[in-house]
Amino acid sequence: MNHFTKLPAVLLLADGTVFYGKAAGKIGTTTGEICFNTGMTGYQEIFTDPSYYGQIMVATNAHIGNYGINTDEVESGQIQIAGLVCKNYNIAYSRKQANESIQDYFQEQNIVGISDIDTRQLVRHIRDKGAMNAIISSEITDIAELKAKLDQVPSMDGLELSSQVSTKETYTFGNEDATYRVAVLDLGVKKNILRNFDDRDVYAKVYPAKTTFEEMEKDFSPSGYFISNGPGDPSAMPYAIDTVKSILNSDKPMFGICLGHQLLALANDIPTEKMFNGHRGLNHPVKNVIINHCEVTSQNHGFGVVQDAVRASDKVEITHVNLNDQSIEGIRMKGKKAFSVQYHPESSPGPHDSRYLFDDFIRLMKK
Repeated sequence: MNHFTKLPAVLLLADGTVFYGKAAGKIGTTTGEICFNTGMTGYQEIFTDPSYYGQIMVATNAHIGNYGINTDEVESGQIQIAGLVCKNYNIAYSRKQANESIQDYFQEQNIVGISDIDTRQLVRHIRDKGAMNAIISSEITDIAELKAKLDQVPSMDGLELSSQVSTKETYTFGNEDATYRVAVLDLGVKKNILRNFDDRDVYAKVYPAKTTFEEMEKDFSPSGYFISNGPGDPSAMPYAIDTVKSILNSDKPMFGICLGHQLLALANDIPTEKMFNGHRGLNHPVKNVIINHCEVTSQNHGFGVVQDAVRASDKVEITHVNLNDQSIEGIRMKGKKAFSVQYHPESSPGPHDSRYLFDDFIRLMKK
């Protein structure tokens, strides 16, 4: 096996809680906001989802790495999480299609992690105390030194991160002769969202986060606009809120996912808030209140729209509600061809219950 698993490592939370475990991945130190994902599978898609940028991910599933790494199964060009916390870090893997082990993958991409800790105890702690910053180190064991480093890490509240994960250059995805043209504002878009568009006869052009509506319109003259998922605090993104307002004024169809949902709310004077604990996993029940159906959804967000403000708004109507905590999972604008959901209908990983939303967007463009 690999000698790296034997080295000691430390996890320190902002409230002073300490966990001792074993090093996983690169030997080093990393910081970020700690959160947990309840998915039983799909760890590689989770690692590479840009929405997790700046976050230390706790895997609640006991085994991570057991089916190896397949270079095709990524949602972006690199690992996006700031660090990994897990129970069993499996360097040996069982899948023929895998290209390499999780240890090789993490070392190549300089990812620091910690394993062999009681993740159930940790998750219960975060669930009770709320999301907070944390530091993992396999090179520093002095708690006072780790605390000094952790104190310098900014809060996720008020942090603008999308421009850091967004594409630097525009690029296209799909068939140039497709029926529909969609401009994608990349705030941290996942590859599987683009694949879902391609499957529905859409030629997509992906733009950097700070591209204006006028630039996209002049360059591509799209049939509709898509506002992607992404990391950070939506209220710290006035540039994106302005872009969404311009799209709404143009009356072209618009579809937002996750961060895109929060921006549609902000563009309608509905505030967002940092959640005590976000939603991260593959099995969150959501009710579509328009057609009275329940769908099992894939989720990944630490911010949400303020429920009372949505209910009081005369500009939007609620389309989806979370059945665990009644938070608002979907809205559509009255009198406009614009709608959004808080979860991930491209579901990579996760169930495919919500992919009809892409078809709804196509129908809006067809009109």
